[in-house]
Amino acid sequence: MGAGTGFGERLLAASERHGRLCVGIDPHASLLQAWGLDDDVAGLTEFTSRCVEAFAGQVALVKPQVAFFERFGSAGFAVLERALADLRESGTLVVADAKRGDIGSTMAGYADAWLGERSPLSTDAVTVSPYLGVGALQPVFDYAASTGAGVFVLAATSNPEAVELQAHADAKGRSVAQHVVDACAALNAAARAQGVAGSVGNIGVVVGATLAAPPELDGLGGPVLMPGVGAQGATRADVDRIAGSALGIPNVSRSVLSAGPDIADLRRAAIGAAGDYPVGR
Repeated sequence: MGAGTGFGERLLAASERHGRLCVGIDPHASLLQAWGLDDDVAGLTEFTSRCVEAFAGQVALVKPQVAFFERFGSAGFAVLERALADLRESGTLVVADAKRGDIGSTMAGYADAWLGERSPLSTDAVTVSPYLGVGALQPVFDYAASTGAGVFVLAATSNPEAVELQAHADAKGRSVAQHVVDACAALNAAARAQGVAGSVGNIGVVVGATLAAPPELDGLGGPVLMPGVGAQGATRADVDRIAGSALGIPNVSRSVLSAGPDIADLRRAAIGAAGDYPVGR
């Protein structure tokens, strides 16, 4: 894999075409009900297929929330597998919001499940949790380095319960969130030095767009997935303030999905939201 072929550069190119936006596919029970669908596998299937048809080829990144498929067991995973296949066929980048995190061979198994070419769950990128230590995620980082896949590491999330832990500072004043960002920045820098990453590296972080005191992201060298935009109240100004020089990718779900169930309405909502986030402006 050469520089420019990895996830970070592909995400930049997709953002230049469609705008900097990640749209979630979150089939939770209340939203299925709002769409007039039953909270069962048939409802899940219909909801997901409408989202795929609306978003494929229209936005830079699509993020299925794995938990809402997993709750239906193997039948739910089958629906997710079909959605991932259809999005791949359309050329749309996908990040699996799986938030996996473990050690050793178990972490390697998660990497193979969500990023492996032979896996029916294979996606372009996956979200991971660093709270067994950033170093424990090395198997997924190694996978990304060898294949050009993407990884988004939770750093400073938008939920209020996270603040006490993620903002906790060491003796030098560096927060846990900043430690995570700096570790990811080092991985991106090493990949660039080896000629296997371009200007936007494959290792990104998740930082909430609603945060008043976010970590410093200018040195990350990778993408920033930013929940909290839209229904949670964060704005374009918040995204730009927090992301700085990094490629900030706002994540919207409810504010777009509430436009359903009509496919054309969903597509218009997604395209309209993406238009608020052009690259470089």
